[in-house]
Amino acid sequence: MHQQQPQLRPTLLRIPLFRLLAINLAIGACAAALLVGGLLWLNPGRLRELIFADSSPGIALALLLASFLITFGSAAMGSAIMAQGRNEDAGRSGGHGSRLAVQEVARHTWPK
Repeated sequence: MHQQQPQLRPTLLRIPLFRLLAINLAIGACAAALLVGGLLWLNPGRLRELIFADSSPGIALALLLASFLITFGSAAMGSAIMAQGRNEDAGRSGGHGSRLAVQEVARHTWPK
């Protein structure tokens, strides 16, 4: 006969702003992981050989991945925040969608 009380605190993923930031952080993390993997696969400037020739390559890989994660994660989250003010029909009008930059100018017709 024990009834569950409704949960008063919303979970973090139910908050729209936090969900937006979390999704875009995950997108940035995937881009960072793909870039680090691509760098290791392509081996530009013998980077892969340099990293794995070290006595502790895990630290170098972790620092490389963390720096790309911070860069791409913050860029994805920032672009998502800046795109919040964009109108849905801004792509059709040819403008960039800023509400501050687009102003309608009223035409005055002067009496003759």
